[in-house]
Amino acid sequence: MAPRPAPGVVAVVPARGGSKGVPGKNLRRVAGVPLVVRAVRAARAAGLVDDVVVSTDDAAIAEAARAAGAIVVDRPAELSGDTASSEAALLHALGALPGEYGILAFLQATSPFIDPADLDAAIARVRDDAADSVLAAAPAHEFLWRESPDGAVGTNHDHARRLRRQDAEPQFRETGAFYVVRTDLFRAHEHRFVGRVALQVVPELTAIEIDTPDDLAVARAIAPLVSVETAIDVDAVITDFDGVHTDDRVTIDEHGREAVAAHRGDGLGIAALRGEGIPLLIVSAERNPVVSARAAKLRIDVRRSVDDKRAVVEAWIADAGLDPERVAYVGNDVNDLAAMRAVGWPIAVADAHPAVLAAARVVLEHSGGHGAVREVAERVLLGRAASVEAASVEAAATDAASVDAASVGAASAEAAATVDVPATVGTPATEEKSAWSPSVPTA
Repeated sequence: MAPRPAPGVVAVVPARGGSKGVPGKNLRRVAGVPLVVRAVRAARAAGLVDDVVVSTDDAAIAEAARAAGAIVVDRPAELSGDTASSEAALLHALGALPGEYGILAFLQATSPFIDPADLDAAIARVRDDAADSVLAAAPAHEFLWRESPDGAVGTNHDHARRLRRQDAEPQFRETGAFYVVRTDLFRAHEHRFVGRVALQVVPELTAIEIDTPDDLAVARAIAPLVSVETAIDVDAVITDFDGVHTDDRVTIDEHGREAVAAHRGDGLGIAALRGEGIPLLIVSAERNPVVSARAAKLRIDVRRSVDDKRAVVEAWIADAGLDPERVAYVGNDVNDLAAMRAVGWPIAVADAHPAVLAAARVVLEHSGGHGAVREVAERVLLGRAASVEAASVEAAATDAASVDAASVGAASAEAAATVDVPATVGTPATEEKSAWSPSVPTA
């Protein structure tokens, strides 16, 4: 039996700039996030991955990958053409890295719905010597045919004896999402399928690979069903007005005066965000002063009569010294799309235009004017509470490590010395209390 792989896991995402089927494919967005960034985030979220690497020949992809927390390996031109194999790019990336890794995880950015738990499970099988290589696969129930001189013939079934689906032998389709392999065997064979090959079965719904514009459209359509993010972890919130704070309708009296309806729960949600010191802004193309009147009532910043929402959003973010990746923009119609692309958290109300739903990282359960803003507030506060808890855990771990180091140092310096180590160091995460309630009281 071969020895277990050496410790250390590296995840590599090959992402070249050229693509004939979908130009600029690796930077195309699904749920508001570029494909290469989605792959990096999935790998970083896997608990067994030590380092995440993106191999690319494209400056824009490299910039996006670095911003997402990946190490970037510049791929040479001879490994970036249409005929270059993924294996060649992986071998080059491994050779460019300073360290050695026992396990290689190969992720493809064209699979936008990689579950970190599935990736971890595949890595564990190689780590624990249950397999030498593992590939993501989804259950397949299609009856396949091929054409022959004698007519169409079933290739994975006997068409003269059609079995029920539940009686047929299980089959699985390679999804292309990820592959995990022992690095030493990969180097030796220069192939991703080596030794004992195993399947990591993933849900059929997530098993989409983007090779055509139609694939991209399907991925965007199903993203709200797959990428369910409960918490919204941001430092600021920007919203459109009509269709977000309102239901996009307007009443006009006999004198031509316009009026809109707002949701009181939204007002309480805004108050909760304001109480947490979260910067807020309304950006609207509407010229009616009702926008400013509502913003004044809510006591938040406003820009109305705006033709270029993206320019206003980018200027406001820069003036506030905020990271665009940690800003949310809530929109409902096509004139919000450019502004949504300027932030890390594009959000759509439930009844938004289809193009906005496709561009959103988060699709809300509530429609505009019917509690959408309140939902955003609750989910932002949920994200803030999670960040506070994570910071508390990290601080406790740091304090504990410091005490351990001090104890070891004192003991080695003088055997007779005694060191009092407190039973509990730092504040346990379970004792951390947030100042908000999951549901803002109803007015």
